[in-house]
Amino acid sequence: MQSFEQLSEQFAVHFNKPHFPGSPASLYEPNDYFLKIGGKRIRPVLCLMGNELFDSIRPDAWHLGTAIELFHNFTLIHDDIMDKAPLRRGMETVHKKFSESTAILAGDVMMVKAYEYINMLQPVYLHRVLTLFNQTAREVCEGQQLDMDFEKLTQVDFDTYLHMIGLKTSVLLAASLRLGAILGGAGEGNQQLIYAFGKKLGLAFQVQDDYLDAFGDPGKFGKQVGGDILSNKKTFLLIYALAHTDGEQREELQSLLNGDPADKIERMLSLYRNCKVDEWAMKLKNQFLDEALEHLDSIAVMELRKQPLKDLARYLVQRDY
Repeated sequence: MQSFEQLSEQFAVHFNKPHFPGSPASLYEPNDYFLKIGGKRIRPVLCLMGNELFDSIRPDAWHLGTAIELFHNFTLIHDDIMDKAPLRRGMETVHKKFSESTAILAGDVMMVKAYEYINMLQPVYLHRVLTLFNQTAREVCEGQQLDMDFEKLTQVDFDTYLHMIGLKTSVLLAASLRLGAILGGAGEGNQQLIYAFGKKLGLAFQVQDDYLDAFGDPGKFGKQVGGDILSNKKTFLLIYALAHTDGEQREELQSLLNGDPADKIERMLSLYRNCKVDEWAMKLKNQFLDEALEHLDSIAVMELRKQPLKDLARYLVQRDY
């Protein structure tokens, strides 16, 4: 069995090639620019690992992994527009560097290219792959819309936020694993278990992401630390603070949410620490990780085959960038 690092290196070699024609350059250069920024390529490698959990990696897994990565980057380009984000992985976002209109089109054509790679799969897989891929794409859009809807609400309860994150973040991780498992010949029961593992891992991943946005090292995180605080974005941290503050702390929190003081990030982080949001987030992350590993343990394959996924799961929720 191969580790995430080994498969990641192999996928990088496979993926780092031209995916778009040269003309019109004004449309395709932004996508080339964005893909060259890089990233952890977690989702396509999960597809490869989902395949290898049940059988040797099929050639189709590389096409499918490429489609998944292109789809993910399409969502990032559009997310950055909606979030008005200036940076992605420490570099200018596409809409900032090229223009918002160009970024919309560039994202759209990246999505189209993803389907071109899916169309390369053997026909025996196409119906099952397209059904899950399309379901996942729809759910990611639903999650993004809910995320934007939450911006207009003064408070969102924990379960509602969890549902949104499940759609926006978790389903793509889960689907990447299950799509690979389909290519590996996994039965329906094992497919459901690998999907459940991915969903819980996605929740743990998002808790860590929310935590890093507030408490991460700017030099490692690659995005503007405190960006969620500045935009009053609903996160695991803010939702917990809204539900567990009263008196002076509650007044301070509402004052920060209603205003935009120069020291907003520092004051919000101080409030988070005072009501122990950081400690709670770490406990929640570990809870989701434990639940994910329980699903993985239940999959009916040799234990040795599961080890790379266990190692990756622990890495993803302990990362500092």
